[in-house]
Amino acid sequence: MSASANNTGHILVVDDQPANLRVVTALLSRHGYAVITAADGETALSICEQQTPDLILLDMMMPGMDGFALLSQLKQRPEFLRMPVVFLTAAQDRDLLLRAFDAGAVDYVTKPFMPEELLARVNTHVGLKLTRDRLERVARERQELVNLVAHDLKNPLTSVLFASEVLLQDGCKPERIPRYLQMIHESASDAVGYIRRYLEAQADAHDNDGDGAAVAATGLQETLDWLERRYEIQLEALGMRLQIAPPPTDRQVAIDGLVLRQVAENLVTNAIKYAQTGGELKLCARAGAPGFWRLIAEDRGPGIPRSRQRELFKPFARLTEDDPAGGLSSGLGLSLARQIISNAGGQLWYEDRDGGGARFIIEMPETRPRVATDTNPAL
Repeated sequence: MSASANNTGHILVVDDQPANLRVVTALLSRHGYAVITAADGETALSICEQQTPDLILLDMMMPGMDGFALLSQLKQRPEFLRMPVVFLTAAQDRDLLLRAFDAGAVDYVTKPFMPEELLARVNTHVGLKLTRDRLERVARERQELVNLVAHDLKNPLTSVLFASEVLLQDGCKPERIPRYLQMIHESASDAVGYIRRYLEAQADAHDNDGDGAAVAATGLQETLDWLERRYEIQLEALGMRLQIAPPPTDRQVAIDGLVLRQVAENLVTNAIKYAQTGGELKLCARAGAPGFWRLIAEDRGPGIPRSRQRELFKPFARLTEDDPAGGLSSGLGLSLARQIISNAGGQLWYEDRDGGGARFIIEMPETRPRVATDTNPAL
């Protein structure tokens, strides 16, 4: 009988008889499994705590902590509840087998076992375990993607809503109408761009190993100009002053422009939600550590209480108990922003601003745009 294609799992074999351990280990190893052995229940429990196996082959009758006692210990731990356990037993007592199933075993093999039978049962249960793990991982990744898309679409759609509401008012100044229309168009384009980038990233995860990918380069001046165009009117409508402090000369950082705008936009909208009372928002670019440049957003709002600063970048953490966004705040923004910046090789952190207020700092490695070179082989 040939082994299943799923035999890539880790199996823990627990038996107090060295001969049994050798036979089972040799059989499973020949068919591609990674096998760990334990001669008693205490050792097996310690091994599980270090690395959760995909399957346990467990002798029922052992001195000291027997199979029932070990299984009872494992099933009290949430991380082991769904780990399949197959009993190895020389007994065929019906009550004993029922007790094993009641304790949480998924199957059993009687000794002396037939190699084909043992392999068939192992292949089945490991295959089911690995398939379930893959499905759970896909479900988590899809949920994370849904959270990411929902969060990132919120900012451009909020800008669309703001501009369209102003246009619907009778008092809208005619000379500002083109600017509001441009805001609507650019915000909708950004939303489509986010969706396209997420779809491309999903495709690349399946079709591309990432080798040879070009390093993205984004100008800090360009990013600051975009933020000013997008949010100056909204900040003005809220009574907030926007100050822009560009770098002395335009600097390029190693990150995609849409991604940097996405993160910086999150910092701006947080200031709009939480720091309106401060009356100002300053965006600036400064040199950071050697080889790095910083994009900084600082306000004169209430800042972040020290008791909350440790939770600031955790998922679903909010800056205040109340949601000033009227239920639209997911508490994911800063967590996602830090993850995005970290994946791009940078850092995002918070500091209290001197004189009161909040300061968020994005630090990215500096890069330079590629210069085209003439590679004509005829020369």
